[in-house]
Amino acid sequence: MPENAIVSDEGATQSANVMNMSAGAKPHDWLQLTGGAIGQGLPLAVGAAVACPNRKVIALQADGSGMYTLQALWTMASENLDITTIVINNGSYAILNIELLRVGVQNPGPKALSMLDLSNPSLNWTQISEGMGVPAVRAKTAEDFRSALVAALAQKGPRLIEAILE
Repeated sequence: MPENAIVSDEGATQSANVMNMSAGAKPHDWLQLTGGAIGQGLPLAVGAAVACPNRKVIALQADGSGMYTLQALWTMASENLDITTIVINNGSYAILNIELLRVGVQNPGPKALSMLDLSNPSLNWTQISEGMGVPAVRAKTAEDFRSALVAALAQKGPRLIEAILE
């Protein structure tokens, strides 16, 4: 992670340990979900990049909550913002499945479960991103992800990495 990076973390269920892993990284700022809602990650990254144009912004974004505000990708491209977006694609509104349990739903029916499944049809964040003007790559292995991240962080402007979790 570059020094003075700003991380916008809306990785929800998939980024819980990432902040702990950055403990030894160069100095940086970490912006997280405040709880109670999802969808702030991409607009938060836009705001950080506009406020601090000389700092690299890294957006950790869950696939489901990213669907709430995906138009922020167009703004990233339009304004040529220096944001590397990492979409963590697990094909599910995983946080909403957790919320079902929190409100006492013990055995959700097939219709409820289908509304939280993002695989019918599967989201293709690489195509969505490129359609909005942000260059994108898909990473299916840790090696692919590392290479894509190194390349994205070395460049200015918006980039997206779709990290496929299987």
